[in-house]
Amino acid sequence: MNRPRKKDRHLPPCVYHRHGAYWYVKGGKWESLGSELGEALAAYARKLSTPTGTMPALIERAFDVHCRTVAASTREQYRVAADKLKKAFAEFNPDQVKPKHVAALKVATAAHPNMSNRVMSFLRVVFGYALEWQLVESNPCIGIRRHEEKKRSRYLTDDEFSAILEHAPARLQVIMRLCYLTGQRIGDVLAIHRKDIGPEGITFRPKKVAGSTGVGMVLAWTPELRAAVEQCSTLNANIRSMTLLHGRGGKPVDYRTVALQFTKAAEAAKVEDVTLHDLRAKALTDASRQGLDPQAIGGHTTAQMTARYIRLHETPVIQGPSFGRSNRQAGNS
Repeated sequence: MNRPRKKDRHLPPCVYHRHGAYWYVKGGKWESLGSELGEALAAYARKLSTPTGTMPALIERAFDVHCRTVAASTREQYRVAADKLKKAFAEFNPDQVKPKHVAALKVATAAHPNMSNRVMSFLRVVFGYALEWQLVESNPCIGIRRHEEKKRSRYLTDDEFSAILEHAPARLQVIMRLCYLTGQRIGDVLAIHRKDIGPEGITFRPKKVAGSTGVGMVLAWTPELRAAVEQCSTLNANIRSMTLLHGRGGKPVDYRTVALQFTKAAEAAKVEDVTLHDLRAKALTDASRQGLDPQAIGGHTTAQMTARYIRLHETPVIQGPSFGRSNRQAGNS
């Protein structure tokens, strides 16, 4: 009979809170459930409700392993894809999934090609792990082509930016300004540490996937950037935190909360078809039009990567024919 707990009595069996995170401990193995209690309880529930040896179990296992080194925003995207895959393959075991089933999923989700491609990409990742763990003989996703995606050309105008800013809460206003003035991904902006702020500017390193280029860059101070950083200090000024942006109790700002607030502010401002990620596209587009180097600001290794973000490409202005001009020229010849 196990001894009763002296601490963590509010947690389920085998779950412990150590070093700022929640862990599932069984058989001497420690498995991370997340840093937030709600997130940890949800992961715990999924773990207990998912039988072993099934596709949902494989998807959860691959999700836990693959998402250890990705940014919060990317983890959110994988979470959505994982939940859709668990529903689609709820009755399957890994070795029962064949290319025809993957192709059928592609057809069934064709109405939303962008999301479908992300779901299919994560399924390919899942079976990559399944191969490594010797659970399957082959990856059924191999040979299934992606949907052709329409490139997003939405450009957030200055007036639209100002309108959303007007309806945004104070913290979101600062985040929007920092996203635009730095041209960085929302995840990197939310992760700015106080130690990253130096006399020359703000140091950024790509955090979209740990183990990427990791090349750091310093974004030099401008009066606008200094003002935005100083404005951060007025939010929860009596609380110190390692990160520049933080919520109550000094906890980091949650990406999902920021995205939801941005959507509500855009709706209130009556600005349609806009996402939080359009701030980075606007920043890099405007940088290009102002004669700056958007590739350097974006931290991209190739110009092609930067081109994905550049909106409002310069279009040549061509003069058309005029009525009567050809007759006048013929008369003069």
